[in-house]
Amino acid sequence: MERKSFIKGVSATVLSGAVLAACGSPSEQSSVEWGEGTIVHSVYFWLRTDLTDQEKQDFPQFFEALKKVPGYTACRVATPAPTTPREVVDNSFSYHWIAVFPSMEAINIYEKHPDHLAAAQKFSPYWTKVEVRDSIA
Repeated sequence: MERKSFIKGVSATVLSGAVLAACGSPSEQSSVEWGEGTIVHSVYFWLRTDLTDQEKQDFPQFFEALKKVPGYTACRVATPAPTTPREVVDNSFSYHWIAVFPSMEAINIYEKHPDHLAAAQKFSPYWTKVEVRDSIA
């Protein structure tokens, strides 16, 4: 049980720092509330290895489109860190999108929003795999 509490605490601290360096101005970032029911939406993308240089340059526009979809309180785009290779580390992904939502209702609206769906449809040919990991505080 102690390990579970420790991991939860470390995860919250790490995610807080990563997400607070997120979208918007510094004053907007500091207003992120980590209340009960907060959803951390983590999406990992593996891009096709045969993308052209132009496609590689275009792909970050996907995240710019997602930033325009309402509902989240903070977001962040990240790439794999060059951490020490270990059995439990998977940094084979190309991009990681992190968004924080204040409630299940907010993420449910975001997921079905026409702009979110349009961006996913437009850029889905760029990736070979997507994994979503959502957690609730």
